[in-house]
Amino acid sequence: MSHDSHDPLLQPYQLKHLTLKNRIMITAHEPSYAEDGMPKARYRAYHAERAKGGVALTMTAGSAAVSRDSPPAFNNILAYRDEVVPWLKDLADSCHEHGTAVMIQLTHLGRRTRWDYGDWLPVVSPSHKREPAHRAFPKKLEDWDIDRIVRDYADAAERMKAGGLDGIELEAYGHLMDQFWSPLTNTLEAPYGGSLDNRLRFAFEVLAAIRARVGRDFIVGMRYSADEVAAGGLTKEDGLEISRRLKASGMVDFLNIIRGHIDTDAALTDVIPIQGMASAPHLDFAGEIRAATGFPTFHAARIADVATARHAIEAGKLDMVGMTRAHMTEPHIVRKIMTGREHEIRPCVGANYCLDRIYQGGAAFCIHNPSTGREETVPHEIAKAEVKRKIVIVGAGPAGLEAARVAAERGHDAIVFETANEPGGQVRLTARSQRRREMMGIIDWRIAQCEARGVSFRFNVWAEAADVLAEAPEIVIVATGGFPHTEILSAGNDLVVSAWDVISGDVKPGTNVLLFDDAGDHAALQAAEFIAASGAKLEVMTPDRAFAPEVMGMNLVPYMRTLQKLDATFTVTYRLESVQRDGNQLIAIIGSDYGDVRQERRVDQVVVNHGTIPLDDLYFALKPASRNLGAVDYAALLAGGAQKLVRNPEGKFDLFRIGDAVSARNTHAAIYDALRLARTL
Repeated sequence: MSHDSHDPLLQPYQLKHLTLKNRIMITAHEPSYAEDGMPKARYRAYHAERAKGGVALTMTAGSAAVSRDSPPAFNNILAYRDEVVPWLKDLADSCHEHGTAVMIQLTHLGRRTRWDYGDWLPVVSPSHKREPAHRAFPKKLEDWDIDRIVRDYADAAERMKAGGLDGIELEAYGHLMDQFWSPLTNTLEAPYGGSLDNRLRFAFEVLAAIRARVGRDFIVGMRYSADEVAAGGLTKEDGLEISRRLKASGMVDFLNIIRGHIDTDAALTDVIPIQGMASAPHLDFAGEIRAATGFPTFHAARIADVATARHAIEAGKLDMVGMTRAHMTEPHIVRKIMTGREHEIRPCVGANYCLDRIYQGGAAFCIHNPSTGREETVPHEIAKAEVKRKIVIVGAGPAGLEAARVAAERGHDAIVFETANEPGGQVRLTARSQRRREMMGIIDWRIAQCEARGVSFRFNVWAEAADVLAEAPEIVIVATGGFPHTEILSAGNDLVVSAWDVISGDVKPGTNVLLFDDAGDHAALQAAEFIAASGAKLEVMTPDRAFAPEVMGMNLVPYMRTLQKLDATFTVTYRLESVQRDGNQLIAIIGSDYGDVRQERRVDQVVVNHGTIPLDDLYFALKPASRNLGAVDYAALLAGGAQKLVRNPEGKFDLFRIGDAVSARNTHAAIYDALRLARTL
């Protein structure tokens, strides 16, 4: 590996006494892998993998809590506990082994949490103003609160230094520190409210207390919003002035720039953009701060590809470029750049499953790299198999392609049958929405990997049992997916169409449409966008108490921005029971799970979204001839062991099914099914 490259990304960077070996960093983020508030083995394995992949600096915690009245919103590290020190030491050591620097982000959340988490202490802020996202009505800080929290910051910083970390970063966007800064959230009297001087006082008291405790050598940075982009909030001019003052204080070693505010889902999504939104939207702004201050400047926000990162450094906009979600998808970005394998980097497709999954299930996972967050049980590197097998895979959606990729990586001979004339399955349907076309990166990357490893594809083949058996396979994996399930009404099932029918373009939207969503996933909202965009009158109805519960806050934002402009109506807590024809109209009969309600809607189209039913005919046709009769040894699967069940000694092949061919789930589940099965074959 040659380090003498002229690539701007591979040049070292000197930050005070610390030499960072290249210009790529992972900014502070909370994957929610802590146990009891401590960064234990799982947390360490996640960061160590990225260190092994060559990143110069990894930042843990987004953010670690310094006080007991800053209870984590989701399983953050507890920096106020002494026992965090040895855990951080282990994490730092395992990253330092690979020459990667480690820092941590410290914060007090202020109003950005709930009073009924943790110790049930009152949430505090410099005003009584509630944050919409976390809903707590805060207590307005008193003088003794300020004294106590300043001390807590200093104590926490001392613990971080004791843990052998290379530095810390203080969080000042949406959290307590910039709740002091912003006129929108600070209604205190002097000396902590009023003028900018007064509003910055708390931050500088914290910095002074930290410096008194950790000395001048320890690295301390600040990640902050230098423009809130909110009426009455901090302006760009304020941000430039704050930046200059942070530099002039002599207490800060780097600036990490954010633009925007994060107190609503919509605002957060503009700060951390997702697929279909502009790439690197705040990069030029961060560059302006660097130009104005001449001070070490870091930044991250949807810098998902190497070309954009390289431009950021080459154009002098940043000193260190953050590729945080990109590293969740591909932990070995730097290593692949250094070894001339940039084209093999697994692409971040901006699906934001990583962040959404934290709010939904309590731990970050990448939509198409199931090893992330599971480094201990499902390693990123695929080991070669001892014996080469012939494997037939039916279906070239995400599950089938992942099975083929992993099988080929293990050295097996893999053949893929696919009914359609091109790969992709449901992902291809998803990508029909212009805003979500990046999802095809999941498919394109796997096809390239499969082709490079000699997988053979048979498109336009509706594989029957005879076609599969003719290949004399030793292993068969059925990844045929599912088809829309619309037979859910007491009458009139023949009168409805599916969300897929609309998305695919097979069915044109009506002029007055009822869309009944009983799955709560992306398909309903995608169909809704197509219907509303056609000019139709649209009502989206769900029996749930909230619509689209499977689509988390940040992914919901672009849908709502479109659908609200087009005047779509959303109705919750009502259930479509039946549909009948009346001339050229349809009458939809509506009830409710809550009790005795009957309503009617007169429309010209009813669309139903109720997940999928497995396409499992082929599986059941092959099952009697298989060695394992389709059975999976779950204990072996979960322990990473081989599948050795024999329920039919006459059988000639092992048979498995994965993804939606088993049951309706999601893209991540389909790929994870494939990876953990195929890596042991």
